Amino acid sequence: MSASLVAPIGDLADYRCLDNRVLSQRIEAVRQSLGNRLLILGHHYQQDEVIAHSDLRGDSYQLSQMAASSRDCQAIVFCGVHFMAETADMLANRPERLAERDGKRVTVVLPDLAAGCSMADMAAIEQVETAWEDLGEVIDTQDVTPVTYINSAASLKAFCGRHGGIVCTSSNSRTVLEWAFQRTERVLFFPDQHLGRNTALQMGVTNDQMPVWNPYEELGGNSEEALRRSKVLLWQGHCSVHQMFRAEHVQQFRNRIPEIRILVHPECMQEVNDLADVSGSTGKIIQTIQAAPAGSKWAIGTELHLVNRLKHEHPDKEIHFLSPVVCMCATMFRIDLAHLCWSLEHLAAGDPVNVIRVDDETTRWSLIALERMLNCA
Repeated sequence: MSASLVAPIGDLADYRCLDNRVLSQRIEAVRQSLGNRLLILGHHYQQDEVIAHSDLRGDSYQLSQMAASSRDCQAIVFCGVHFMAETADMLANRPERLAERDGKRVTVVLPDLAAGCSMADMAAIEQVETAWEDLGEVIDTQDVTPVTYINSAASLKAFCGRHGGIVCTSSNSRTVLEWAFQRTERVLFFPDQHLGRNTALQMGVTNDQMPVWNPYEELGGNSEEALRRSKVLLWQGHCSVHQMFRAEHVQQFRNRIPEIRILVHPECMQEVNDLADVSGSTGKIIQTIQAAPAGSKWAIGTELHLVNRLKHEHPDKEIHFLSPVVCMCATMFRIDLAHLCWSLEHLAAGDPVNVIRVDDETTRWSLIALERMLNCA
């Protein structure tokens, strides 16, 4: 992929010396030159200056689906984190799409390879495979459905595909768990314990039926009896952003503003989720604010950039960030205009950097788990 642009300076350090105005101009030059051959995806948690240059804005799976459906796209630059770029690569380059393009792959670029996800990193594939083997010493794993949150590495999605499991998002987690319980007695849910717990509680599963699996302890830190009576085995993982919200934050807002409505993401802890007026995915949070009447007052428990953007886009509503502590997605924040410009200009010059490509075997099994999710919706 080439374009008649200013040749890339070379080192990323040189781009960091440029001010945002110059970087923005050069980013737009690439966008105009490549046209619909390029899609820049901006996750909701991204900085505003990055979002301003994105062709599509959304959550991780929604963005990947939209980009993969494009017939003209030849390159995707994903302003998100590593697992998101993996999902985009797998969906855009799945076998039927490759066949339509005579085997030509869509190039997927992550502007900063250090943009990872602490939650996804809490469940390494080696740890999950070991846990599966250890569980097999106590219970019949043929009667366990592994469920991985979309916020996980491709290797974990492939693990689920191989073992009759499935992927879920924060918006369809209940549907997915219902699907799983139609097939097996138990579920192993990873990597986020809070989404799994909050979803299962709504379905009548009790906390004493949901032991937490600590990958650093024998049998995950559980007794054999606790494992045998389990319905949902929760992996000891969490989102570093949503973990920051506390029940006392909710109470402080209710004491100060009695008419306040509390809106949180289900990755928040149970005690926060239980106190909220509304709990839902990023998409649901946005839709709730869009539909809310003028003058309504909200305290929102999710990533700071998204809350501030909602506050700016809806000045007719009073919107607060739920925590008194600043908590943003630090790894998402790594992608800035310098990284975006650097990666775009190298892409346009035919020398792409930070290309994300999932191997064929991992892709095959991951797509099976993703297809199960789509089929049960």
